[in-house]
Amino acid sequence: MSQAFEQSIQINATATVVERCITDLALMHRWLNPVLRCEPVGDAWSTDIGSQSKFVIQIPVVKPTLNSVVVERKPGLVVWEFQGFFQGRDRWECQPIEQGTRLLNRFEFDIPNPLVSWGFNTFAASWTKEDMQAQLRRLKRVAEGLQISQ
Repeated sequence: MSQAFEQSIQINATATVVERCITDLALMHRWLNPVLRCEPVGDAWSTDIGSQSKFVIQIPVVKPTLNSVVVERKPGLVVWEFQGFFQGRDRWECQPIEQGTRLLNRFEFDIPNPLVSWGFNTFAASWTKEDMQAQLRRLKRVAEGLQISQ
């Protein structure tokens, strides 16, 4: 059964600055949950279509990993498709508005393993939604800080 969590936030920065926060790995690590690391697969980080990366949850010993590939990319939009204990897409879209940018994040996924699905829905779904909101607030602070320094 497919699930989707969608969040948005208004950021007082240009869409170009907000997009940079999503596509620049060093900036990304400033707003990602500290237990989540994103690493390129291969030599270099990229958000070009076909680029691969892995998102690793820093849990000792286990370190669950989602392998992802960029499947859609245009100015202001990056969509990662992932496989692992989750299967789905993570869409980040910068929508220019009068007062800056509306950033929309849609996390759409299936959890094929019934036991993992039950555990996620029972223990982690509400935490995941809250964490997505917190990430957007952190991203907003990073983007607005960059906008001021330009």
